[in-house]
Amino acid sequence: MKIILDAMGGDNAPQAVVQGALEAHAQCGADIVLVGREEAIRACLTGPLPEGVEIVNATEVVDMCDDPATAFKRKKDSSLTVGLTMLKNGEGDAFVSAGSTGALLAGATLLVKRIRGVRRAAMGPVLPTATGRALLCDCGANADCTPEYLLQFAYLGSFYTKRLMGLENPRVGLLNIGAEPSKGDSLRHETFRLLEEAGREGRLNFIGNVEANTALLGGADVIVADGYSGNILLKGVEGCAKLMMGELKKALRSSTKSKLGALLVKDSLRDMKKLLDPSEIGGTPFLGISKPVLKAHGSSDARAIRNAVFRAVEYAQSGIIADVEAHIDVMKVEKNG
Repeated sequence: MKIILDAMGGDNAPQAVVQGALEAHAQCGADIVLVGREEAIRACLTGPLPEGVEIVNATEVVDMCDDPATAFKRKKDSSLTVGLTMLKNGEGDAFVSAGSTGALLAGATLLVKRIRGVRRAAMGPVLPTATGRALLCDCGANADCTPEYLLQFAYLGSFYTKRLMGLENPRVGLLNIGAEPSKGDSLRHETFRLLEEAGREGRLNFIGNVEANTALLGGADVIVADGYSGNILLKGVEGCAKLMMGELKKALRSSTKSKLGALLVKDSLRDMKKLLDPSEIGGTPFLGISKPVLKAHGSSDARAIRNAVFRAVEYAQSGIIADVEAHIDVMKVEKNG
């Protein structure tokens, strides 16, 4: 298994990427290709490269201020473009970047290509819920969607949760402003009809609409959303988690009595922090791309990069892409006339 890493992508690159890559290689044994400015990468090393880790020089960097739609084309020798081209050519099994989401999506779509028949690739982050975890699909790749896109997101999410979360019959819910079928706009109404039909045919375990609070309480295993509302849900969860942990920390430091109490629940608090920490997941795949491409958070530290490599290995080995290819016919909406 060989994972290609964009060594120049992210706020803490290349140091965090190099360190995380080396940790991942030592712990899971995957071969690593660090793509980026070789001199800058080597400056992050404290010794020789381990066997199974290599550097591919790329002289340019896609910056966050670059136009996402054209950056990978204009900067043909960027770490992002070179890495995605290597994946396309079969020189690695997955590609991971903490760089520009828009540029990565554009490059993955136009270089690596979507699975034939998939209308749009979607980002599928895993969210903590009261009963475990749920996959959100989409969380920002597609602000404007059609009912067919959302139907395909439901299938993509179902395949993911079956393969990587071990759920035999994942519950699919459509993110909406109410549980009743009549709630929401025309996009939600038409999508509900398509998902309900797929449920009747036994292709999906569609449980109906879910509100954001119900979803986070464990009401669904796959939360289907357009990228606009999905991103609001995701950022709301992240912000709420930071608020909760910050206020809890202040409360536990407010008095001698509370500090003593904090010592008694230290292990439980550590588990809670781990549950809410996005670095524990590390990377989010672009579901629907023909080869594994994963996006790590822009502020990823070495631990997050290490975990993103772990996710890339799991995703590459999961068989999800083959599942989508085998079922693409039922994922399409027949056009009348």
